[in-house]
Amino acid sequence: MARRLNSADSGFTDVFARLLAERQDGASANQEKVAKIVADVRARGDTALIGYTARFDGLELSETELRLDAGAIAAAAEKCPAKTRKALTFAAGRIEDFHFRQLPVDLDHRDTAGVRMGFRWGPIDAAGLYVPGGTAAYPSSVLMNALPAKAAGVKRLVMAVPTPKGTLNPAVMAAAEICGIKEIYRIGGAQAVAALAYGTATISPVDKIVGPGNEWVAEAKRQVFGRVGIDMIAGPSEILVVADANNDPVWIAADLLSQAEHDTSAQAILITDDAAFADKVALAVDSVLGTLSRAEIAGESWRNHGAIITVTNLDEAPALVDRIAPEHLELAVARPDKLFARIRHAGAAFFGRHTPEAIGDYIAGPNHVLPTSSSARFSSGLSVYDFLKRTSFAACDAASLSRIGPAAQILAEAEGLSAHALSLALRLKADGQDK
Repeated sequence: MARRLNSADSGFTDVFARLLAERQDGASANQEKVAKIVADVRARGDTALIGYTARFDGLELSETELRLDAGAIAAAAEKCPAKTRKALTFAAGRIEDFHFRQLPVDLDHRDTAGVRMGFRWGPIDAAGLYVPGGTAAYPSSVLMNALPAKAAGVKRLVMAVPTPKGTLNPAVMAAAEICGIKEIYRIGGAQAVAALAYGTATISPVDKIVGPGNEWVAEAKRQVFGRVGIDMIAGPSEILVVADANNDPVWIAADLLSQAEHDTSAQAILITDDAAFADKVALAVDSVLGTLSRAEIAGESWRNHGAIITVTNLDEAPALVDRIAPEHLELAVARPDKLFARIRHAGAAFFGRHTPEAIGDYIAGPNHVLPTSSSARFSSGLSVYDFLKRTSFAACDAASLSRIGPAAQILAEAEGLSAHALSLALRLKADGQDK
């Protein structure tokens, strides 16, 4: 049974604080092991990758087999059921359309001093897309990671996906085809992240690595950051549902379990202003669990990390939401916009009784790669911006330099940077504008 909290209880503040503390993202217990794998891949390249793939995935490969050839991709994708491929294609259209709408515009401006300035947006050259392939395979992650990169204009998309015992997931391969990904390597774990970051004889390095993975993958991304960019350090999945009593408790129970079934470390929380409804949801969770294929995982997650918080009034909810800063936020209330206007921190929000979080995982359009572990306080979900760089520029002529240069020279001298000051003074003197 998930824990129960009531905001009216005298010890609520302390109990709630402990609930939050459990989600703090600390250092991985596998930090040293991951560091050894990363160093090994840097030193031995393909040989290390082959060894780890045999060890962790039970798959013996040669150097030429690390990369999937076009025939293998097509053959696996051909096995994807037609209805699944049709759904993936439909989802891809919606996701791509949403992300194309995020494309920013350049700025080219001349100010009152006559100085021309602005910035230009441009894509990174290569993106590495990590796609899980162990406990569960997620073709939706292919779409969510690749399509923003395509919209941004990234030319080289590289996918790393583990294939345990050599098994290729047909839906994952179909999603790769739909996104136009042709460079796919059958590697996973920390070793895949290291290969994407540093390169091997077979794999050219990329500029940024994105995509979900287990604790080993997350720790590897943490360690290679700086050599390459990363999207985020993602922790276990989270959902926070704010619901009034006018919901079907079975619907809400299913929503909570939709994230609990991801991982035993996932967290699902309900905030409601009706104690009787809270009881109904708790009972519904037990009932729905019995119908799930991943009931054991979802049940352990719910028992160890789930929570039901009863508040006196839903006006209390925004402050609690902001402290949790959840990955996913459902507002199953009569006026979700009004409540959302008072909330600052959430990875993604889903409005109303007919917008379950699951619609965002697959088909709505916005990205499902979202900040976890309260990092929504300072970060956002994956977007086109993650694959773009912004380069600023400035241009002075003699007249505009004469207007702003003297102040720059004074500041350079104040900082004791004489070469800075000289580079300005020489030009100002040549134009008869020296101090």
